[in-house]
Amino acid sequence: MSYRETVTKLRERALDPAKSAAALTRETGKPLIGCFPVYAPEEIIYAAGALPVGMWGGKTELKLADRYLQSFCCSVMRANLELGLKGSYGALRGVVIPTFCDSLKCVCENWKTAVPQLPALPIVYPQNRSAAGTLYMKDELARFKGEAEKLLRVNISEEALMAAWETYEDCRAAQRGFVAAVARHAGAIDAETRHLILKAAYFSDRAEYARLLRVITEGLASEAEDSTEASPGIRRRAYGIKAVLTGYMSEPAEILRILDENGVAVVGDDLAHASRQFRVAGRREGCFWELMAGRMADQSGCAFLYDPNKSRGRNLLHMVREADADAVIVFMMKFCDPEEFDYPIYRKELEAAGVPVLCLEVDQQTDSFEQIRTRVQSFAETLGTAPLGVRAGGKA
Repeated sequence: MSYRETVTKLRERALDPAKSAAALTRETGKPLIGCFPVYAPEEIIYAAGALPVGMWGGKTELKLADRYLQSFCCSVMRANLELGLKGSYGALRGVVIPTFCDSLKCVCENWKTAVPQLPALPIVYPQNRSAAGTLYMKDELARFKGEAEKLLRVNISEEALMAAWETYEDCRAAQRGFVAAVARHAGAIDAETRHLILKAAYFSDRAEYARLLRVITEGLASEAEDSTEASPGIRRRAYGIKAVLTGYMSEPAEILRILDENGVAVVGDDLAHASRQFRVAGRREGCFWELMAGRMADQSGCAFLYDPNKSRGRNLLHMVREADADAVIVFMMKFCDPEEFDYPIYRKELEAAGVPVLCLEVDQQTDSFEQIRTRVQSFAETLGTAPLGVRAGGKA
């Protein structure tokens, strides 16, 4: 399969999650386990012979979920519950629900009553991720393993756990390579396609997905100067602005098309839905439980994990400098308290360093994007839209 065909394949996979999930279980014969955001222990599910699929909401009419969740809960949680109540998750054997925020804690309990046909597997991550938190994390993961074994009626061996860890580490390395390649060849793949390719991971066997992603990465390196456009999302054009995205997730995808229309290339991200899932490489030594717990302990700058050093602003500044980016664009999910609490701190740090910031409030159920279009247009005009390599102020 060629580079361009692979891009099309992953785009289509991400554009129709229900169809992709059904095809996944049909082709592999493996049961599917849904995983709520943000960090689900997917390796344990994978080691059990099942396939994790992402549950990051979606566009749907919200009616039934209002029985259980207030209107000021984020649209991702409301959409997940709505789709569960409508029976849209019939292909799943169960769901994993971490409890990072107040809404997730409510959903975890409400799900048991609202959608009893889909068993919930809760997991509680420690906010204290020091040595004591790591010990707790190992015990919690072992407990989760026991619950997964009961649900799937299997025994998960240590060998299977380590094999799953290696598969996921290989996939995370492939994702980091893809993100870096897109940054190096800004303009070769548009913002929406970048998002869809990363989103496709949630509806893929990670071993197969890593192979496909490397085909794209290698294709970017060899065909970045090709001006033809053989499939959606692949083009070569000049961009005036290079931006780093941050926030919960870059949906609705219509906003990404607006970025592309206004000459904004995405050269990096700090999105919970995207790079936060794979930006931290796992440790080299230790048993499975130590590696899993260590990966969580090593995360920094995430709104959903307690960070006494408030390192998110510094992390964003590092990303901006590394990618020679011109701005940071915030995708602020409406009613996402953890993200909203972080925002004033890192915005102040970015502005003090002279980095322009655009904050866009987003909701998955948004129907009109004209106000956002106007704000992006104004932001792009303020920064200037010269071709890559020529910045406002004459910097080459």
